[in-house]
Amino acid sequence: MAFIDGTVVNVALPALQTSLHATVVDVQWVIESYGLLLAALILVGGSLGDLFGRRLIFLLGVVIFALASAGCGIASSIHQLLLARSIQGIGAALLVPGSLAIISVSFDEKSRGKAIGTWSGFTAIMTALGPVLGGWLIQHGSWRWVFFINLPLAAVVIVISLRHVRESRGAVQSGLDWPGALLVTLGLGALVNGFIASENTGWDHPLVLISLIAGCGCLIAFLFVEAAVTSPMVPLTLFRSSSFTGANLLTLLLYAAIGIFFFLFPLDLIQVEKYSATAAGAAMLPLILLIFLLSRWSGGLVARYGPRLPLIVGPLVAAVGFVLFAVPLPGSSYWILFFPAVIVLGLGMAVTVAPLTTVVMDAVQEGLIGAASGINNTVARVAGVLAVAVFGVVMVKAFGLHLNNSLAHLPLPSQVLAELQANEIKLAGLQPPAGLEAGTRAAVTQSIAAAFVFGFRIVIWMCAALALASSAVAWLLIPKKPS
Repeated sequence: MAFIDGTVVNVALPALQTSLHATVVDVQWVIESYGLLLAALILVGGSLGDLFGRRLIFLLGVVIFALASAGCGIASSIHQLLLARSIQGIGAALLVPGSLAIISVSFDEKSRGKAIGTWSGFTAIMTALGPVLGGWLIQHGSWRWVFFINLPLAAVVIVISLRHVRESRGAVQSGLDWPGALLVTLGLGALVNGFIASENTGWDHPLVLISLIAGCGCLIAFLFVEAAVTSPMVPLTLFRSSSFTGANLLTLLLYAAIGIFFFLFPLDLIQVEKYSATAAGAAMLPLILLIFLLSRWSGGLVARYGPRLPLIVGPLVAAVGFVLFAVPLPGSSYWILFFPAVIVLGLGMAVTVAPLTTVVMDAVQEGLIGAASGINNTVARVAGVLAVAVFGVVMVKAFGLHLNNSLAHLPLPSQVLAELQANEIKLAGLQPPAGLEAGTRAAVTQSIAAAFVFGFRIVIWMCAALALASSAVAWLLIPKKPS
């Protein structure tokens, strides 16, 4: 449920934009409202399970997630959808850490590795199949079924959990870091709001400035709170390890690139390249399957070469993949231009993911492995949340700049030009006003598509730069042998 919703909604964004008359700011918040609360509360969710019972909190998360999914499915406005998506993120923050914790306590040391491997395999498969299944549901039904599909899944999970999962709690009953959870939620939320609001109002608007200052202030206060409380969400002592610090900085940079890429690429395929929703979902399938199929092999690279070399080479290969995505033109063949880029990017991520997890686990003492894994998971999700907010601004500004230059060369009435400029925030979902002559309408449509591709290429080059930076981090901070 959680991993399908992590990928399938991206394919649904163009349909959501059309159905609910949404701007790119609105669809950004469809992603951000879910990811923000999941990222901020996932560590709290794990602590709640240790304190009150892992099965109880897991089931509570499943119920909240299912009810919120139903709310998403029946939403009649973008604001109702955003509220339901926020509640869905809270449910996911309870069930995601609970699922792995339940597996960890249900198997002995000999069989635990295989059980976690099975869990990882299913998450990879669902992450891969999610966009294809979602695209098929959107194409043959409605975007609403992307959310309704969670209801029967939740019912099955609840029945199986009640019948077959025993309750368990943490051996050490530590307190909950509510001040830390509140500060990180407010800090991330304010930062994301400031970046996204700037797309409409500009950087000098008081709302933008207040949001950015408040967000930075809350995150700085969060660090002081974590250093002072007895049971911190994020034990800062973990960052004394250069391996742990390097692994998380690498995660932040590389997963930021992946986050904005998965946000924009489906929009490009569906709204510019005119792919069906199913085809757009299938377009990224080779990338995720490569990560799934090669993860065991890439994990063996650590034993053979140490973690440093794979973590240098993997992001470099991913950077080449991003560069290849900047090459295609509208109307280009998927197999000639997009498919090679998907394969190269998938290979780069496959080389990186397993060694990165290994470094995180090896960098800390055994008793802190759970906290280390949770922090790295949170960093990956925070990276995606911030990337959609920050690079969304870049995309909107680049799109508007290119579109205005193109429209200046067309014989458009001033009121038509003003209407188009006022709705630039819709990006490729922008439609030419009614009543235009056929030739002019076609020229405007072509200008909109070209402007989107222009902005998309700029963001993709930035993704390549982030991948290169993550490779440099590995070279500088990851030792040749685990610390």
